[in-house]
Amino acid sequence: MSAPVWAETPNAPAQASFAHPADPTKGGAGGRIIRVTTLAKDGPGSFKEAVEAKGPRIVVFEVGGVIDMGGTELVIKEPFLTIAGQTAPSPVTLIRTGIDLHGHDVIISHLRVMTGAMDKPHFSGWEPDAFSTVAAHNVVIEHCSFLWAIDENMSASGPRFTGKTVQDWRAGTSHDVVFRENLAAEGLAFASHSKGEHSKGSLIHDNTTGITFYRNVWAHNVERSPLVKGGAQVAMVNNIIYNPGHRAVHYNLMALEWAGHDYVTGQITAVGNVMRGGNQTDPGLPFLMLGGDGDLAFYGQDNRAVDRHGNALPMFGRYGETKARLITADKPLAKLDGYTILPSGEVETSVLNSVGARPWDRDPQDIRVLFFVAEGRGDIIDDEKQVGGYPHAAEKRAPFVEAAWDLTTMTPKNGAYPGQKAGAQEKLSDRDKAMRQGGV
Repeated sequence: MSAPVWAETPNAPAQASFAHPADPTKGGAGGRIIRVTTLAKDGPGSFKEAVEAKGPRIVVFEVGGVIDMGGTELVIKEPFLTIAGQTAPSPVTLIRTGIDLHGHDVIISHLRVMTGAMDKPHFSGWEPDAFSTVAAHNVVIEHCSFLWAIDENMSASGPRFTGKTVQDWRAGTSHDVVFRENLAAEGLAFASHSKGEHSKGSLIHDNTTGITFYRNVWAHNVERSPLVKGGAQVAMVNNIIYNPGHRAVHYNLMALEWAGHDYVTGQITAVGNVMRGGNQTDPGLPFLMLGGDGDLAFYGQDNRAVDRHGNALPMFGRYGETKARLITADKPLAKLDGYTILPSGEVETSVLNSVGARPWDRDPQDIRVLFFVAEGRGDIIDDEKQVGGYPHAAEKRAPFVEAAWDLTTMTPKNGAYPGQKAGAQEKLSDRDKAMRQGGV
């Protein structure tokens, strides 16, 4: 296996293009253009209508603002789909919902999903993921922001055992999924989940394979950044984990869930990742913890873990006194050929500059979360109201001009994205703005 490609420059502009292998899909490339023209949750011109349409399609936006789904989850089943949130005149944010992706050959870019507790009672069973694949394959989720989930913020899931062989199991659940440059933050802890506390980052379910996390940020989640389940195969490259509570990365093949089935060794390849403790991080929390009964094969290179004061934290730990073994590998277990991989000491500056939806035109809540990560601030929360609640962005409209876009890459031909802003994006009060006039 060839060596990873190491980047030489620490500071990446917001729209830097980092080298990575060919994605597992072209989505809806070559299909018809479907325009979203309303912020209504359904009906003609709605986002829901567009994603439920049949056939290869590219969904673009002639409206920006908040789509309130009113407590109904959005289910995507039709394949060959590209969702291009970068085409909107301003950020597109879905609230009071989650997205379950059941299809294949799908690319989702530059969307925001803010699920929230919606004033539901504790233990009431409102518990959507902000985003999850459900036995989906050939998927790319890039530059999205997922906040305030009741279950996980950003997951790859599906049935555990479909068919009789390991190959059948893997074919029957999610596989070949890329999560790139996403923000998965502030999973709600004690909200409406039927299990009680449930602030979780990402669940990578049993027997999923080809799951890649590249340049993502998990922030303020109690656990699962990510949790890799039995037999799953995951690559983690240049990600940031900030303020994990009780666990950061962890692996668990549970005997209670695998009864009657032979165990399969899981795999994690982790290169150039950064874990940094925050206000709720347990003292001495390891980067990786091993639980359950099944073995984990692990390759790690240049990962770092520190507490809130910059003191080194351990790389490995375990929960549960079981027979599970950590099997260290001397070479990557996943293909890293072609990836641009930053040294871990340069990851934070670069990734915070480019992660999440529309880094050239960020929503105030995304700015808050990312600035707090940079400043070592912020907390695990129970309710979206603790940080200001759902957004009320004004509706903006602008036509989508097909000739102005490269429809293969979904990038503007002139290099300027809708709503693009120059310089640093900060969430400033009126007083702050007044004080900074004239360069103060």
